[in-house]
Amino acid sequence: MQVALKIWRFDPASGERRLVDYELDAPEWATLLDVLDLVKDRQDGSLSYRKSCRMMICGSCGMRMDGAAVLACKTRMEPIARTGRIPVISPMGNLPVVKDLVVDMSPFWSKVRAMEPWLQTGYEEVPEREFLATPAQMRPIHKESLCIMCGLCVSECNSMESDPEFFGPAALAKGFRFVGDPRDRKAVERLEAYSDHHGIWACTRCYFCNERCPKGVDPRDAIAKLGAEAMRHGVDRDMGARHANWFVHSAKTTGWLRETELVPKTQGIVKSIREVKFALSLARRGKVPSPFPPHVAKDVKESRRLYDIVRVQGRDGAAGIVQGEKALGRIEKHEDVAAAERGPYGPGSFPKPYLPETPAQEGSPTR
Repeated sequence: MQVALKIWRFDPASGERRLVDYELDAPEWATLLDVLDLVKDRQDGSLSYRKSCRMMICGSCGMRMDGAAVLACKTRMEPIARTGRIPVISPMGNLPVVKDLVVDMSPFWSKVRAMEPWLQTGYEEVPEREFLATPAQMRPIHKESLCIMCGLCVSECNSMESDPEFFGPAALAKGFRFVGDPRDRKAVERLEAYSDHHGIWACTRCYFCNERCPKGVDPRDAIAKLGAEAMRHGVDRDMGARHANWFVHSAKTTGWLRETELVPKTQGIVKSIREVKFALSLARRGKVPSPFPPHVAKDVKESRRLYDIVRVQGRDGAAGIVQGEKALGRIEKHEDVAAAERGPYGPGSFPKPYLPETPAQEGSPTR
């Protein structure tokens, strides 16, 4: 097949950046990485990019295609060539470019190291017997353990683009890998460190990291688990944590979000006073509902009952999010439940939740 693509080239010696066109013959099974290899072998030996395993395991060949981060070894070119589209290949974002498609991963690894990604058992002496963890205990960190450190999530992170000091989705996902490990004894200390000004609560929740992750790690979900665990352990001094806490309290007590009280409860009284002028301008335009008397939803008991059930079942903290992930995973794979149960790496590699099967009622919509 005929394949055409444009590649952003960068010369570190001159600082020149230019977009270069390439066109060549390639086999129909070729991936983007195969095409880059052909370009380097047959047309331009100076083209620079990273690769290693060629099997979506090492994470070396991360780059952008048409502005979206991809693994070159995973991206098939035949569907693209068939449509006649000419993709633009560029280096990953949020990392310094070394040459062509090669980026400097030093900032990435420094943030991963800041998570202290090793077990801290707290043992003063080595125990006589090893600590055995059951599959059920390890299941909450199953997805985070699949991370191959490719950096695609970092490339697409809006928070890192606005704040380069943000820890980033990959590092925080690695952090939950240890916070959620039953063998680790430093969860609270870790959560204190991860709740830094550039940590858990600095995420903008754009979900681009989940969208681009090639392994289904879903880093944004890992960050949410860290936030839930932080609040469960009382590590809630950050404004983001106070914001989340008020959401829960408001929903539990009245069944809806009391927005008028959100600012003082989140930012504090002093900061709220500074916003009085802005609040009055909103009130004049009918944008601020009266806080008194507080509106209580008709079925607020349902909201409170749900809160109590979560507590009784021990689903507070990250456990509740893990439960939701399982349910969503099952629903998303409804068209082939058997395949979803098998998992891509063997039986049970992606454990799915049990959801009771309910026969579709006559006349009800089906998906």
